[in-house]
Amino acid sequence: MIKNFVLDATVLLYDPNAMFNFKDNNIIIPITVIEEIDKFKREITELGRNARTVSRYLDNLRENQHKLSDGVPLNDGGMLRVDIIRQLSPKLLGDFDNNPNDKKILSVALELQEQHTHVPVVLVSKNTNLRIKADALGLVAEDYERDKIDINEFYTGVVTIEADDEEIKNFRYKGFYPLTQEAAPHMALYSHIGVILKSRNNPDLTTLGRYIPARGGVVPLKPLADGIWGIKPRNIEQSFALDLLLDEDIKLVTLTGISGTGKTLLALAVGLSKTTDEGKYQRLLVARPVFPLGRDIGYLPGDIEQKLSPWMQPIFDNVQLLLGSSQDKSKQKKRSFSDLMKLGMIEIEPLTYIRGRSLPNQYLIVDEAQNLSPHEIKTIITRAGEGTKVVLTGDPYQIDNPYLDSSSNGLSYVVERFKTVDIAGHVHLTKGERSSLAELAASIL
Repeated sequence: MIKNFVLDATVLLYDPNAMFNFKDNNIIIPITVIEEIDKFKREITELGRNARTVSRYLDNLRENQHKLSDGVPLNDGGMLRVDIIRQLSPKLLGDFDNNPNDKKILSVALELQEQHTHVPVVLVSKNTNLRIKADALGLVAEDYERDKIDINEFYTGVVTIEADDEEIKNFRYKGFYPLTQEAAPHMALYSHIGVILKSRNNPDLTTLGRYIPARGGVVPLKPLADGIWGIKPRNIEQSFALDLLLDEDIKLVTLTGISGTGKTLLALAVGLSKTTDEGKYQRLLVARPVFPLGRDIGYLPGDIEQKLSPWMQPIFDNVQLLLGSSQDKSKQKKRSFSDLMKLGMIEIEPLTYIRGRSLPNQYLIVDEAQNLSPHEIKTIITRAGEGTKVVLTGDPYQIDNPYLDSSSNGLSYVVERFKTVDIAGHVHLTKGERSSLAELAASIL
């Protein structure tokens, strides 16, 4: 059945292509939505780019003497129309709401519902409060879920398999445990998934490995007797994470988990080792989105390095910790952080300037990647040139971007889309290792 979908600005700013993703249905964009989008068009952020893209799309639809007010046919058989509100619905008079734009969008949807009783009307918005208001007025309201991931079924990158004691001993001796998806149809065995081989009879007898479909089984993790830059894995998940980070054949690694699980520290330790010690990569490039926690303090003085310092301080803290740890474990003094920066072996920058770049032979870490949209994540990964490894870290439940949530952020999106790819690996870390207080706060607050 054909439906009338009313889109608000949050949908189009999140995905400029949203207007083309409703098949043969009718798309109605209230004129007030165009006015809202117009406020963002001069921004250099992703929201600004999306706003300009929406405007171009709508302007292109006007070609061939089509009028947006009458409706323009879309390629999938649907129709797009920009609707002008004639008068506010009587249901919205009084103290219902002090947001004039919400009132106008709701009025368009209510008018469509009254005029076309045989065609269902659906208000599509990523604004939770607007959906609640629409529901209170008797309208059907939905979130835009094109790129949404079921966070309740979030891929952890770790699986436990029970085995006989003799099988575990053979694995430790031969370095291989035969396993195929056909032999374990009850569990999803994705490439590079971390495997915990656990004895059926002896709970204390376990060993760790990584599933490689091309090998037809599980191979042991690389031994780390001395650790990486003074850092050794403190739990099973960190062991899996380090194994993925050290494997140069894996070009994309995603690490998720609560604060204090060691995601960024592990990624930086391996990046420094591969770049400064082994020379496998030309430089270590660290980037993170600029989103403040709480109220922003406004513009910051100084040059670009001084402006970035508050945002990148967590990266500086981790690098300084690694430099201190590595010097404690080594007889010879390591280079300082400033030395590595001057030599061009470490580069730290905001993601604002990464668009259009080509990054060959680099170890790229994107911290706090949960604050990026799927489109932004795509832009970053497609910058990777030959020989580049990309590491994304973040917590899908700790999002500062008002247009994203745990299911629609780019990090969750990449984890789900790349879990079947041979050159990608993922681990979800759950145990906090920063301190007992930090772990307790992350779990109960």
